[in-house]
Amino acid sequence: MNSLPILEPATDEACCTPAGMPALGAEEAKQKALVFKALADPNRLRLLSIVKAEASGESCVCDLTEPLDLGQPTVSHHLKILVDAGLLHREKRGTWAYYSLVPGALEQTAGLLATL
Repeated sequence: MNSLPILEPATDEACCTPAGMPALGAEEAKQKALVFKALADPNRLRLLSIVKAEASGESCVCDLTEPLDLGQPTVSHHLKILVDAGLLHREKRGTWAYYSLVPGALEQTAGLLATL
């Protein structure tokens, strides 16, 4: 029976230089992931487009349930995620909440991948 030779590990230091410090810190990665997670849902993308398309620049939560055919609690949940991600601004007026795009948020979001 023939035995196979035992190979020694490569010792060439040049082929495996250790990786440097990550270009993206843990907190920054967490914040970027929050935005990507917020955008990963079709209903949230639709909400953003509805708010953006509004001539006044803002939408009442009461006007956002019908276009999505979702209940008010579900729409409010999606809006909270968009607010937490820094994409929408929420302003309470009496019993209603009005949502508007955070100035520059979409442009900043578009550049997220470029800054990795």
